[in-house]
Amino acid sequence: MKIRKIESFSNEFVGFVRVTAENGAQGWGQVSTYHSDITTQILHRQVAPWTLGKDTGDLDDLLDFIFEREHKFPGSYINRAMGGLETAIWDMRGKQAGKSVCELLGGTPGTIRAYASSMKRDITPKDEAERLKRLRDEKGFDAFKVRAGAEVGRNQDEWPGRTEEIILTMRRELGDDVDLLIDANSCYSPDRAIEVGHILQDNGFCHYEEPCPYWEFDQTKQVTDALDIDVTGGEQDCMIPTWKQMIDNHIVDIVQPDVMYMGGISRTMRVVRMAEAAGLPVTPHCANLSMVTLFTMHLLRAIPNAGKYLEFAIEGPDYYPWQDGLFVQSPFEIEDGKARVTDAPGWGVEINPEWLAKSAYQVSEV
Repeated sequence: MKIRKIESFSNEFVGFVRVTAENGAQGWGQVSTYHSDITTQILHRQVAPWTLGKDTGDLDDLLDFIFEREHKFPGSYINRAMGGLETAIWDMRGKQAGKSVCELLGGTPGTIRAYASSMKRDITPKDEAERLKRLRDEKGFDAFKVRAGAEVGRNQDEWPGRTEEIILTMRRELGDDVDLLIDANSCYSPDRAIEVGHILQDNGFCHYEEPCPYWEFDQTKQVTDALDIDVTGGEQDCMIPTWKQMIDNHIVDIVQPDVMYMGGISRTMRVVRMAEAAGLPVTPHCANLSMVTLFTMHLLRAIPNAGKYLEFAIEGPDYYPWQDGLFVQSPFEIEDGKARVTDAPGWGVEINPEWLAKSAYQVSEV
């Protein structure tokens, strides 16, 4: 089927994409969050010209064709833009077939265990523990992720001693019956990362994310080899050869592609297949409640090497004010610590018309 029109609706933080096929069929997707207004410009200038009028039956081939035509501009932005096109095509396919995307991928609708993912570093360990305990009691979460160090922090803590304090506080306050995860966001040198890793192991943490600058594979490999705790990473990586290097050399124990940073479901599935062949689980990155979490839910219900949980961002309007009002009805209700993929066609979500009316609109068409 050929695409005759690509529309975008965006602001600085998020951008939705609607595709229309030559027969009038439509689907909704999303470019990656943050600087989405820039990404939608790239969608129309560097993705749409190679897409309009092209057959979309082989998405992998189409995405490769776009990438090849824009070979002078590899990297994050072109992938973030392609993701808007690609996810909209999946929605269109699902609506035409009367199936959810996870069914098109070979999976089944149903529930997914979620971990409550904190994005905050400016919160005290005591206050963090209190809000996570409330979520445990109200929503049934039994897995939680907190933050270590400062973001890309060159071995600095958010304030002196916070990392050690939050590790000890989380285990003491949340007890032994929950899984504890932590994210260093590229903070540490290998020596410091290993030092923190031993403290995590001593306190029963099970997931140690991005301990070293993510682009320094040799540093991360040192940490992975030195520790028993699962070292995880990959959220920032969007180039397929980079993923091959990461997986072939076992840089991490668990891979964490972000569907939106990767350029959509099809390219993420390439990473999934490489990881499956290497015996590695996939626990994707999806750190906000835009459509990226919905895409990830469908993916996890369909892949054989899905990790133990879905990342579920717990921050509200005080942290992510732009999340409010995106959908007519939220697809992100948590019950007994689980999210649910429905059997509604496509992504099973309706974008809020009031939000669309306030957004910046662009269109490319045959």
